[in-house]
Amino acid sequence: MALIVQKYGGSSVADAEKIKNVAQRIAQAKDKGDQVVVVVSAMGDTTDELIKLAYQVSKQPDNRELDVLLSTGEIVSSTLLTMALEAMGYEAISLSGAQAGIRTDAVYSQARIVEVDPERIIRELDKGNIVIVAGFQGVTEEMNITTLGRGGSDTTAVALAASLGAEICQIYTDVEGVYTADPRLVPEAQRLSEIGYEEMMELASYGARVMHPRAVELGELFNIPILVASSFTQSSGTLIYGGASMEVRNKVRGIAHDLNVAKIAVVGVPDRPGIAAAIFESLAKAGISVDTIVQNAGLGKITDLTFTVARSQLSKAIRLVRPIAESMGAKKCVSDSKLGTVSLIGPGMQNTPGYAARMFRVLSEKDINIQLITTSEIRITCIISGDRVKDAVRALHQAFELERGE
Repeated sequence: MALIVQKYGGSSVADAEKIKNVAQRIAQAKDKGDQVVVVVSAMGDTTDELIKLAYQVSKQPDNRELDVLLSTGEIVSSTLLTMALEAMGYEAISLSGAQAGIRTDAVYSQARIVEVDPERIIRELDKGNIVIVAGFQGVTEEMNITTLGRGGSDTTAVALAASLGAEICQIYTDVEGVYTADPRLVPEAQRLSEIGYEEMMELASYGARVMHPRAVELGELFNIPILVASSFTQSSGTLIYGGASMEVRNKVRGIAHDLNVAKIAVVGVPDRPGIAAAIFESLAKAGISVDTIVQNAGLGKITDLTFTVARSQLSKAIRLVRPIAESMGAKKCVSDSKLGTVSLIGPGMQNTPGYAARMFRVLSEKDINIQLITTSEIRITCIISGDRVKDAVRALHQAFELERGE
């Protein structure tokens, strides 16, 4: 008898019929003799609708109250799924994040899990129950409800799998696994049967929406195999784990892209210590993540500082950066919100020369201008105009022959 953790996304539980279908899939796992813990997201677009409702009643909703409100979406889906299982004759119980022992820090809307106390879940499993946990949420030491931010239910599922010593964490969504590129942009994209944690983390961090990087990071830390598969088909999905082969035929595993990108350039800054610290400390305190950073040392001790943020955070970032830049004597502070990224990801790139040159040549032949470049050992990311991202993804997918599969 194995203990497995399953997670179902919002599209999988979007209405009553889909909730019944998910209940049948869970029942199949239970019938095999497994102990089953299930994490669910809110139904369909519930979270977005709740946010919209909050801003209809308040121009600036209190962060604590907003988290309490948003947590109700997962409570609804978890209780309905429990009812569906009970109607089928199975013993099940729903638990909120707090009841499931998920303790977080006090950063509302972006809380991180501090620890998981699985005692209550274990007691319910010992009783023979299927345990349905509301994802995306936890509770602080002061018993305030928090939410975990985008991809929070994935993180909940992997954290529970780690704390319970589960055999596997199964993430069920509306896609059949991890693809070599977004199949909506590249119809020839191939599903990967397996992928390593590090590669998946890069894909997730740079645009692949199938999983959140925080969840992948937890999986790697605790060595929890993660299966990504569709809740609507019987596809075998993609297994994310530590034993994926590093000597694959094609050393490029996938192309990721992201359109939620904006650039800020602080131009003509006096080149002296403390300027970068002042800017980035201010952004950090405001919860704004910075990705690519480029500083150009010019003549006469004058420099330019350029960096990227999420497009959704651009307005807030500009309001913080502009007065700092002016106080430092910068000539101007400009921004561009119409950008995107395209990333080449693969485990073999760190030991094989020529990948960057080939990528740049492909983009050049398509007359796609590269504005900024950032790299890791297994990733090359180019920041380009947002309206050319689709062309870039398709050209690179073809150039590196990813349609041939594994």
